[in-house]
Amino acid sequence: MSVGVRRLSVLGEFKPFGLIAEALDGKPPDNLADKYDYFLFDPKFVRERAEADNNGGCSISAPSNCSDHELFIRGNRIIWTTGARVFKRFTLPSQVITVCWCHIGDISEALLCVLQIESLTIYNTSGEVISIPLPRTITSIWPLPFGLLLQSIEGNFPAHAPFPSSSRLLGARDIPRPRREIGHSPQNNYSLPSSFNHNIKGETVSMSSHLILSDLLEEPQCTYIEERGKLNIMRDFDERTIWTSDQIPLMASYNKGKMQHSVWVAEVVNCIPEVASTSLSDVVPAGVLPKQFSFRRIWQGKGAQTSASKVFLATDDDAAPIICLLLQEQKKLLALRLQSVEINNEILFDIKPDMSWSIPAVAAAPVIVTRPRVKVGLLQYTDIVVLAPDNALLLYSGKQCLCRYMLPSSLRKGNLSRSLEFSEAASVSHDLKIIGLADAVEGRINVMVNTGQIFRCELRQNPSSSLTNDCITAMAEGLSSNFYNYFLVLLWGDNNSTYLSEASSDVDSEWNSFCSIIMQMGQKPSLISKQHLNSAPDSSWEFLLNSNFHKNYCKFNFIAGISGTKPAVLVPNSSRKEVDGSLILNDSFYSELFMVSLDSLHSLYESLKLDTLRKRDLELLAVLLCNVAKFLGEEYYLDHYIRDFPCLSKKFGMSMDSVSRKNPPSLFKWLENCLEYGYNYANVNDLPPLIRKDESSVVSWARKVVSFYSLLLGAKPIGKKLPSGVFCNIAPGSFCSNEELTVLAMVGENFGLQQLDLLPCGVSLPLRHALDKCRESPPTDWPAAAYILLGREDLASSCLANTCKSKELETQTNVNLISMSTPYMLHLHPVTVPSIVSDTSGLDSTKFEDTDSVDGSMTDGMEHIFASGTQLRYGRDLRLNEVRRVLCSARPVAIQTSVSPSATDQDLQQAQLWHLAQRTTALPLGRGAFTLATINTLLTEAFTVPKLVLAGRLPAQQNATVNLDPNIRNIQELKSWPEFHNAVAAGLRLSPIQGKMSRTWIMYNKPEEPNITHAGLLLALGLHGHLRALTISDIYKYFYQEHESTAVGLMLGLAASYRGTMQPVISKSLYVHIPARHPSSVELEVPTILQSAALMSVGLLYEGSAHPQTMQILLGEIGRRSGGDNVLEREGHAVSAGFALGLVALGRGEDALGFTDTLVGRLFHYIGGKEVHNERSHFLSLSADENNRCAGQMMDGTMVNVDVTAPGAIIALALMFLKTESEAIVSRLSIPNTHFDLQYVRPDFIMLRVIARNLIMWSRVYPSEDWIQSQIPEIVKSNVEALRDDTSDVDEMDAETFVQAYVNIVAGACISLGLRFAGTKNANVQELLYGYAVYFLNEIKPVFATRGNAFPKGLSRYVDRCTLEICLHLVVLSLSVVMAGSGHLQTFRLLRFLRGRNSADGHASYGIQMAVSLAIGFLFLGGGMRTFSTKNNSIAALFISLYPRLPSGPNDNRCHLQAFRHLYVLATEARWIQTVDVDTGLPVYAPFEVTVRETEHYSETSYCEVTPCILPERAILKRVCVCGPRYWPQVIELVPEDKPWWSYGDKNDPFNSGVLYIKRKIGACSYVDDPVGCQSLLSRAMHKVFSLTSDPSTNDKSGLGSVAVDQLVSTFSSDPSLIAFAQLCCDPSWNSRSDGDFQEFCLQVLFECISKDRPALLQVYLSLHTMIGSMVDQVINGHVVVGDSLNISSLKLALAYIDAQLSGKLTTSKGGIVQSKFMGSVRKRVEELLNCSNGLQNHFSNYLTSGKWPDDESQGDKNSILLSWYLKWFRVPPPSIIKTAAEKIKPKLVSLSLVPFLRLLFPTTHINAINEIDKFLSSQVCQ
Repeated sequence: MSVGVRRLSVLGEFKPFGLIAEALDGKPPDNLADKYDYFLFDPKFVRERAEADNNGGCSISAPSNCSDHELFIRGNRIIWTTGARVFKRFTLPSQVITVCWCHIGDISEALLCVLQIESLTIYNTSGEVISIPLPRTITSIWPLPFGLLLQSIEGNFPAHAPFPSSSRLLGARDIPRPRREIGHSPQNNYSLPSSFNHNIKGETVSMSSHLILSDLLEEPQCTYIEERGKLNIMRDFDERTIWTSDQIPLMASYNKGKMQHSVWVAEVVNCIPEVASTSLSDVVPAGVLPKQFSFRRIWQGKGAQTSASKVFLATDDDAAPIICLLLQEQKKLLALRLQSVEINNEILFDIKPDMSWSIPAVAAAPVIVTRPRVKVGLLQYTDIVVLAPDNALLLYSGKQCLCRYMLPSSLRKGNLSRSLEFSEAASVSHDLKIIGLADAVEGRINVMVNTGQIFRCELRQNPSSSLTNDCITAMAEGLSSNFYNYFLVLLWGDNNSTYLSEASSDVDSEWNSFCSIIMQMGQKPSLISKQHLNSAPDSSWEFLLNSNFHKNYCKFNFIAGISGTKPAVLVPNSSRKEVDGSLILNDSFYSELFMVSLDSLHSLYESLKLDTLRKRDLELLAVLLCNVAKFLGEEYYLDHYIRDFPCLSKKFGMSMDSVSRKNPPSLFKWLENCLEYGYNYANVNDLPPLIRKDESSVVSWARKVVSFYSLLLGAKPIGKKLPSGVFCNIAPGSFCSNEELTVLAMVGENFGLQQLDLLPCGVSLPLRHALDKCRESPPTDWPAAAYILLGREDLASSCLANTCKSKELETQTNVNLISMSTPYMLHLHPVTVPSIVSDTSGLDSTKFEDTDSVDGSMTDGMEHIFASGTQLRYGRDLRLNEVRRVLCSARPVAIQTSVSPSATDQDLQQAQLWHLAQRTTALPLGRGAFTLATINTLLTEAFTVPKLVLAGRLPAQQNATVNLDPNIRNIQELKSWPEFHNAVAAGLRLSPIQGKMSRTWIMYNKPEEPNITHAGLLLALGLHGHLRALTISDIYKYFYQEHESTAVGLMLGLAASYRGTMQPVISKSLYVHIPARHPSSVELEVPTILQSAALMSVGLLYEGSAHPQTMQILLGEIGRRSGGDNVLEREGHAVSAGFALGLVALGRGEDALGFTDTLVGRLFHYIGGKEVHNERSHFLSLSADENNRCAGQMMDGTMVNVDVTAPGAIIALALMFLKTESEAIVSRLSIPNTHFDLQYVRPDFIMLRVIARNLIMWSRVYPSEDWIQSQIPEIVKSNVEALRDDTSDVDEMDAETFVQAYVNIVAGACISLGLRFAGTKNANVQELLYGYAVYFLNEIKPVFATRGNAFPKGLSRYVDRCTLEICLHLVVLSLSVVMAGSGHLQTFRLLRFLRGRNSADGHASYGIQMAVSLAIGFLFLGGGMRTFSTKNNSIAALFISLYPRLPSGPNDNRCHLQAFRHLYVLATEARWIQTVDVDTGLPVYAPFEVTVRETEHYSETSYCEVTPCILPERAILKRVCVCGPRYWPQVIELVPEDKPWWSYGDKNDPFNSGVLYIKRKIGACSYVDDPVGCQSLLSRAMHKVFSLTSDPSTNDKSGLGSVAVDQLVSTFSSDPSLIAFAQLCCDPSWNSRSDGDFQEFCLQVLFECISKDRPALLQVYLSLHTMIGSMVDQVINGHVVVGDSLNISSLKLALAYIDAQLSGKLTTSKGGIVQSKFMGSVRKRVEELLNCSNGLQNHFSNYLTSGKWPDDESQGDKNSILLSWYLKWFRVPPPSIIKTAAEKIKPKLVSLSLVPFLRLLFPTTHINAINEIDKFLSSQVCQ
């Protein structure tokens, strides 16, 4: 057969667009090189691997344009263009040597690798750059599947040395860039064993001629060569790489000295024998060890003077991959067949020398033309376009020449086509010759001609007809190589295939040409050639147009309502005349070829049945298949197609004489059997063979549906295959039911809601059933795409927030999610949740205005607090406004004076202003807690601190400002520490969720001269963990400033940032400030404040470590006399040492102490115990230097100053034995219970003992009045009770002792309760502490009504008011700790009263005001979004902050350093959670059910909350459920763990850092819009609409009737499909009865779908309704609406689904998704139509007799259609099968009825049809 001639489709004259881009840029730089280069590449290669695998078309990302992309390189500039648009520009510091795209490591996207003289620069597609210095001179780079190959030269030659011409700027342009395999996973790829890599020294790398970069974070590795079973470093510098593959690990090289080409395979070796270390390899896992690469030579060919000018991969005619080398000196293309063998999951490559072949060629390139959708393993099926020595351009498939391409005779203007923008083409003379080929991308190539022009041409790649394209692909996938090659010869040969020779051919001519080829394929080649030689060019087309069948077929199309060009039925009568049909069938090759083609096309036919949008293609294919089946005499196939399209029966008569070889596979039959009998009983022969072929693309639609049905009905996958052999890709995730497994399979196959809508309604119902069943409570470990498929965008958003931490993963995931959703539903809104830390835009109702100020504007550090979350939590009340008002310290405070002041009034103003200043200076501590972690800062912004204003204003005198008189008070001294707290409060606003704070930002805010503001900022940053950004030199510079406040803030901040790490560098910097650690020869005076801060910092740094040496140092510090400048601060020094010691051994108790007895003994000695201690042994153990330092101990012999040491020792014991329940320690730490002991122990120490005992006996703290009373010794209780009686004889001094002990014990018990139940919002604790607070308040001054005689009265007579005030405020502080973050209204009212009371009564001491300020801040901690934890380290930090010794003034640090009050930050947790509506992106209310585990106080308990709220601690939290009828349920199961709450950004955080997405059900309103649920009355409103619609006499358009249904629907759902349905199908303007019936049906369906939240079922209900309506119209009125019976198959599947559900094969908790009564009525209606049809029995009898279909012209095609419905509805087998069965059972006939036998022979046939067959056979017997 002659080779066909084809015309090239010229897209235009080619010119690199980079030149055009340079011209558009203007004048180029002077230093721009004259030489340039470029290459074109496929954009699909740049896309991410997973995206390219799963996305057949173009990507949605920016660089993914369907046109060719170009990289243009000139000098040091690279221009990346997409078509005629510049996409990116790259400018490098030095000249570019070579460029290539490469995948490196696990990075999903391709990287642009740019080689320069001394470095390798790597860009990703988003523009991020990495520069890697090169260890030696590199001349070229090449992509491999696992990394980048670097070719080096021997010696250190200049990088710009010339290299061979074969190594052009980019050899990779010769590499095909095919799309990766769909659904490909790393497991399918070649897997090479991992290796042990020893440390490669620099000289080893320099010795290697080839290096491989496999990881961007590692240096290039040397490569090895395998020779004789040994591995040696590859040092062959003469082996120049000329090609590599980025798909499979292959490399081609040329050795000029040996004049030989070599092909190598790259492998990952197990280990290097010379350096393998068995001991190390046993310890280190193999996956951790770096990979080592080696090359193995698999082919070499000698005799070539020069290297191959081009090397590429292609595919041989039997689908084997081949390596093609273009040898220009020999003018041939050498093809090496690549053999691959899989052994132990490893693919080994080899080349057999005798399997190579060659063809003449002077130029060649790989193109994708003949099989664009077929893959061979990882590679795309690739053809070869060859320029022969005679300048003929030939297309080869392997070594099979298919056709010759020629340029058109002339290239006219205006013929330029898509893809690239080119300049206008000039006229071309007829003697134009092709002299070269270049830049092949898929089916496009640059053709160079002898005139010097370059034309971009396209080889005819795909037919424009999708059906033709699918059929060719089906032939490619279904036929063996020899059969398909024969088909290709016919397809591409000189056979007048118009669509292949002309670029402008239309769809119908393509299809007709294909049909002609198929019908010719069964004839002998000689006869075919003869027929074509004797025919005109358009003979086939003319024959088809003139045939009788064409005329009748046009008539059929007109009746069936099908328009367009009418296809022809190709009955090759002329061929049958020349060649007898029996001759063809007897020829085994041609008959088998024709039969295999029928099977392949039949598989496509069955697959197209499942796509409702391809019905026209299905009809055309049915005509072709009828021709083929008729030609082959396959009666069963012919009957199968005519049943689907009965109108074909007139032209394809049935022949009862022919015998079919087999029954045609029927996909609908298999699906129906699967539903009726289960997967195991469905006949696998009913599946088309192509579906069971691995990953067949053309029938992938049907394959996916088959796999889904299989899994749904019991199939168990084996790997990626089902027992039937069908391939199925299942997404990762757990499953407990078949429905869940089916959903995972749908996700794995990218089968989304859009694809589900394309299925026939009956086919989609079981799959919708699986989605509906899994929707309510799917597993929690599914991918986000699975939740989108279920319609649970809330779960998808939460899943995305946890998984998408990188930009490339997010892009890939979004692509998958969009493919899962329907095109009319925007499921993935760009949800913008107002951040709780960044939303600073206040609402109108939350503007803070000072009515007494002039302009009402200020910056008080709290202006950002009104975020959407806080607004939602506190609703419409003004709590936050009030908190902001009472904590504001940035404005003058109001002073109430008379209108006309006198001199006395001025003194009064100063006195009043002084008292108010005490309150103002304490406010920053509360403001810091209130605004804790509520904003983010930009790293370009300066840090701002609100002003601390101590001035006053006189409202009575037009807000005149009054300042404190500096002559009376030292204002600067008054403001020093308050300014520190003010800066800390401002710094605490910054959120720790920013991640690592930039060191640059901290240095940017560092002042030139140290000040107290920056000191406070350092502490705040440290408490948030940001000071880790500082270097050791930064820390030294800070200390070198010798600024006291800065040193305090820095030490505490560093210790908090490095908490519990024992960082040596930080430890040394802290010990410098502890004189006890200085050598005896060094005398360094360190202020006591710095010593105290250093001690506390050491404790934080060594927290929980139980470091013995540190504990010994701190123990000594408790009893040491401070050497600082202020002796009065020694108690604070001892307290700091005690806290530090307790922190180091926090909660370790006796388990971690190596010298417990000595340590505990000394601590009790410091407390003042009566036990005798031998201190001598301790001093003997000390070194001489340490003994000298002990001279400073506060001792007199063995006596110590317990007034100084006792608090620190008690605190140390409390923290060391925290929660240990140590009875021994508690018994020794007793509360005085005798008169002498009460006189001996200070009352405030008694309070500390109570707290310490309860911290140790943690589990015995119980929130009850009885428990508090149990803490009071009987002697104290009885004597205090006796004070009520005026006749008691208690001495006045004794009474004071008892009362002092009583109030301190009660206060200590309340503090214990506060610590024990910190952040729990326990109602019992709140009520108890509130009662005691009121009690103390009434003792000071009766203001509240009390509850009878529950508490002793009249204590104020025996104790000073200051003690009562301190106890009151300690109780209130404890109360706020319990209710932290809750904003509890009753507690807040009490605090506000205390704040106003103190200032009015003149009792405004700084310590008391500080307690009130802190209490308000704790109550609204973090704006109500944070709370406290009860972990050991949190309790310790809280105890430090709540230390019950309040300062007397702003600068009082004697007993407790004020900076320690901020350490509560370390005890906070962000357990806040808010719910966000996933559809609107707005925070909403939602009911929660929270379950906590069983504890010692209560059993497992569930309670309700409404979001936003604060959750319990992780240690007791067991389950969180979104409940209520308005939102879809979510269940978050947790394992209670004694761990801190999840940090921000933790991927294991189930609450997504406090944001939980929820989805509102259709038909319900949000709680904001409808708080009580009165608006969600959809059913009542719809029924009223029903009544208006169904009553035709109602014309009233007012009232409810005037409300449009679409408006009503839009109230409850934003689904555009529901709103459009209501507008189009529920319009009340229709007046006719028929339309009214349809409208009422639509209203009922709409209510059904909305009430059950199943909007997707609208399509199903409407499809079923229109099916039945068209059938009724067709039977009753005779109108042929539907000319096929495909709807019958869909209806039967829908009914089979209902039967499977009723029989229990498919289970659901809420019933079927479609009403069974409705489907029952459908079944009944269809059977009624079939039973009432006149003449149907006669037609059925004729069909059984001779296979004849009705041909009554008067009835048209109606009777044929009715008969096809009957046959398919009742499953009647073909007549020949019935005839054969009757012949078998007639001799054995015993009774007159054949029904029992027929029932056994045809079990799937309906009983009605069995009876009719029985009647027919009985009548035949009678005749």
